[in-house]
Amino acid sequence: MSRAKSVFIGTLTLALVASLASGVTPADPIRIGYVDPLSGPFAATGENGLKQFRFAADAINRAGGVLGRQIEIVPFDNKVSPQESLIQLKKVIGEGIHFVFQGNSSGVAHAISDAVLKHNERNADNRILYLNYSAVDPALTNEKCHFWHFRFDAHADMKMAALTDVIKANTKIRKIYIIGQDYSFGKAVAEAAVSMLGKKRPDIQIVGNELHPIGKVKDFSPYVQKIIASGADAVITGNWGADMVNLAKGANEAGLKAPFYTYYAASDGVTAAIGAAGVDRIRLVHESHPGNPSPPKMVGDYIAAYKKLNPNNDINQPRIHTGLNMLVLAIKRAGTTDVDKVAMALEGMEWTTLSGDHVVMRKDDHQLLMPIYISVHTNKSITYDYDNSGFGLSLESKVEREMATQPAACKMDRPT
Repeated sequence: MSRAKSVFIGTLTLALVASLASGVTPADPIRIGYVDPLSGPFAATGENGLKQFRFAADAINRAGGVLGRQIEIVPFDNKVSPQESLIQLKKVIGEGIHFVFQGNSSGVAHAISDAVLKHNERNADNRILYLNYSAVDPALTNEKCHFWHFRFDAHADMKMAALTDVIKANTKIRKIYIIGQDYSFGKAVAEAAVSMLGKKRPDIQIVGNELHPIGKVKDFSPYVQKIIASGADAVITGNWGADMVNLAKGANEAGLKAPFYTYYAASDGVTAAIGAAGVDRIRLVHESHPGNPSPPKMVGDYIAAYKKLNPNNDINQPRIHTGLNMLVLAIKRAGTTDVDKVAMALEGMEWTTLSGDHVVMRKDDHQLLMPIYISVHTNKSITYDYDNSGFGLSLESKVEREMATQPAACKMDRPT
């Protein structure tokens, strides 16, 4: 054996012995599951969300992590299927992961929420915390609420209240067509639109109220022709992902000029599909400052840093940053990753978002209370565009948190 090799082995051995003697070993990371579509028609939405979670986690890790441990985001592809989501949730549990984020599809959210509740009631020593960052069926924090579910986005009724206030003020609108995906969220959007417009603008006629199969319609021209034939002055839709992209393409190809009031008409290919035809015509209800025309400094810095690493993706869900950071703060305050103690630390927690908004996790139903923004699709005064398209969102109005808050209808049992 050469002298150099002998010295190297000796040094390595001494280092190993010293490490064992001191009892110092690298702490295991805190693994957080991400259950969302990473294949199929909604893969672009899921992949973008995963990038945003990992970017937020990297920032937390650079700042020292939490409890001396790093954060690791572990993806699970649910193909936006409730059945597949339950399979993936079993994998999450099998891998010893106790925190899971999901956001795309309220149908999936109901399946996961129900499964987490049943699992936790039967396995007090191996509980899971379900962190919902985007599934907005109001029932999830009302009649279906439970202790181990937290939502970090405004629910559909909170958003519809803001949208219908804008519609109420537009006296040119006399006829509205409602179109959405045929599952719990699409139905919740339609029900809220009909109810709230009936109270705020009883003169408006609902000339269409249609649900289509989720993720299965590639050609929306038949639906668009129905909208045109109805004489609608405006359209309300909760469509997202590929269904919003294809609806936008169908509307453009048919020359539909009616304004759209939407939940998810931005980024993930939607902004590019809308293009010039949507300027001053497409409106979006959302939970954070859109970054235009003059973004708050935290938003601007965060978007710029993200875009430097991910030039072909957008920060379109700032609630991902909010949800992950609030979870980390709860773990820090609890001083443990014990699920029940972390959940208790999350209850009532206050946080300042990237937009500088003060948000509160309501203890009664685990619904995050926040301001709500209305923005319009534009190519004017764009600081940050979406889809590298030259088009983005310009802020039109903001509903402050106190005005956006709705009563809780949750009867929650807490662990003893």
